[in-house]
Amino acid sequence: MLNGYTPVFNAAVVDKLEQAGMIVIGKTNMDEFAMGSSGETGAFGPVRNPWDVLRAAGGSSSGSAAAVAAGEVPLALGTDASGGVTQPCAFCGVTGIKPTYGAVSRHGIAAYTSSLDQAGPIGRNIDDCAAMLSIISGPDEMDGTCVIEKPFAFDVPADPKGMRIGLPQNYLANSIDEDVKNAVLAAAKDFEAVGAIIEECEIPYTDYAVPASYIIACAEGSSNLSKYDGLKYGYRSATAKTLSEVYRFSRSEGFGLEVKRRIMAGSFVLSSEYYDAFFKKALQARALIMDGYIKLFERFAAILSPVSPTTAHKLGTMPDGPVKMYKGDIYTAPVNLAGLPAVCIPCGFNKHGMPIGLQLIGSAFSEPMLVSIAQVYQRRTDYHLQIKNSNHGDIP
Repeated sequence: MLNGYTPVFNAAVVDKLEQAGMIVIGKTNMDEFAMGSSGETGAFGPVRNPWDVLRAAGGSSSGSAAAVAAGEVPLALGTDASGGVTQPCAFCGVTGIKPTYGAVSRHGIAAYTSSLDQAGPIGRNIDDCAAMLSIISGPDEMDGTCVIEKPFAFDVPADPKGMRIGLPQNYLANSIDEDVKNAVLAAAKDFEAVGAIIEECEIPYTDYAVPASYIIACAEGSSNLSKYDGLKYGYRSATAKTLSEVYRFSRSEGFGLEVKRRIMAGSFVLSSEYYDAFFKKALQARALIMDGYIKLFERFAAILSPVSPTTAHKLGTMPDGPVKMYKGDIYTAPVNLAGLPAVCIPCGFNKHGMPIGLQLIGSAFSEPMLVSIAQVYQRRTDYHLQIKNSNHGDIP
């Protein structure tokens, strides 16, 4: 849809990076309009995982995580609506921060789902990510949803000794790879070794998270992508002869299958007949999830959980089609629904040598605390230092 299009202005986050002296060298492949959880729905084909080029890099910000993992760049930007930063970081063995909603300006970023999206840094380690977040965070008069009053400062380290960290048992009970579960439990032991108090807990309303997330995201995506109609900018069908055909042909030819699938789902749940049955209930479920996290953070400073129930799968092997892909967001979707921050850091490898990531979830605007305890973990371990050195051979 946007092939060959050159934007007339930068996103606010890009301007901030360039003003700080960083050099933006290019754009990366990703799931088309951020609609995907594996990096396989991009307009330029699938993004390949540097650890195994026959496996997925995760999504939606797949190219950013892959570029960092491959050593092409030290830092990259990603956007996160239901794990778009944290999941590819876990799949590619790199570090990322999904900021609190309202901490980073979304001005100039192509919107998928306006109430969930947040831009965040992806890097080799938590120190680099924190440095980048201190630059891109902060107020922006061009974005009314950006409510933070000043950029984050990461100059006061937090001591994890005596800190209560929740370990959700319902995340570790079912449908999770044994290697992933064991790596997260081992990380919990590392935090205990530095004085943190690990206590079991349950994330409430988990069963509602993925359906609510996708109903809201598809509805907002359907609305946001209505601007791509073949008239204003972007792709226009060369075969259209009437105004109706310009709309229909341009969108049918210009959008990929996953984008069209989500536009149709979003239009369906926003229709007058089904609005109350689907969209309104999704908003109610979101409120329940937010309230559940508020109660949890009365007990805990942070939540320690997996990022994904599996490691990177082989390209083209999702057995149940898109539904299986959507279910992969079960541990990340609730974080975005509640607008909370999360840090993803590498915590091990599975039996095939593929990276495993964990996420630390905090209350709103608790990024400095999350970064501090992630720094403690990365000083004790070397998973974030590992790189893939073997020769993959020719890419088929």
